[in-house]
Amino acid sequence: MKVLSLAGEERKRKILEQIEVKGKVKVRELAKALEVSTETIRKYLDELHQEEKLKKVYGGAINISFFNEEPSTLEREVIHSDEKKRIGEMAADLINDNDVIAIDDGSTPLQLVKNLRKKRNLTIFTTSINALSVLIELSQQNIFTGKIFILGGEINTVHHRVTGGFTMEMLDNIYVDKYFISADGFSKDDGITGFDYSKGMITKKLIEHASKSILLIDYSKVGKRANFKMADLKDISMVICDQPYPKDWEHSLQENNVKWLVADQTESSSM
Repeated sequence: MKVLSLAGEERKRKILEQIEVKGKVKVRELAKALEVSTETIRKYLDELHQEEKLKKVYGGAINISFFNEEPSTLEREVIHSDEKKRIGEMAADLINDNDVIAIDDGSTPLQLVKNLRKKRNLTIFTTSINALSVLIELSQQNIFTGKIFILGGEINTVHHRVTGGFTMEMLDNIYVDKYFISADGFSKDDGITGFDYSKGMITKKLIEHASKSILLIDYSKVGKRANFKMADLKDISMVICDQPYPKDWEHSLQENNVKWLVADQTESSSM
């Protein structure tokens, strides 16, 4: 038993080495490299997760440091992917033909974009390179119709988005019916927060120029705070999340007239 225990500790050390170098690991790749079953790898990941040495995600794990800074586009796509799909589907249902909308970058708004099939005559503004690619593909397939605008500016190659002074200048002359927001943190006291100051400035401006601002956020970010404040609770009209709001938020939501919708539930918890 002692030998097996030592072998297990050695494998866990190798897992941590891999995650330190690559930033993320996958269960199947680890099982092959360490010559053990996927069930054994999942057990190791569970133990390391409980020890707060890594963060488990669907199909593997990522470096715990990603939760102290903004994860890259690839990391964001695997974190809470099922929840984000449900949120995106519900958000798409709020869009009507002929709407003028703005869509943030991020993995959750990208799920919204993927659900714009059969929407007609939309006008869409976005800072997301990934969203632009999906919209072009939908348009080429004649699944989606409308106008697509990518907001000009400096390209962030890590997060696949456009930011900067040129983007802000364009926004001076743009007004939208609905703005779909992504965020890194959301709390009733600190509001909507993010890791990137440039993105935060764009969010502030678009909220000012939108008739309705709708936050798309999975529950792992609720009650959390990132580095830069983008908006207060009172600045948004609606939240779409995969779980109901915390019990102690009810008064704040009522006071600020913010509606909370729960994705994938027939009855939404709303204020």
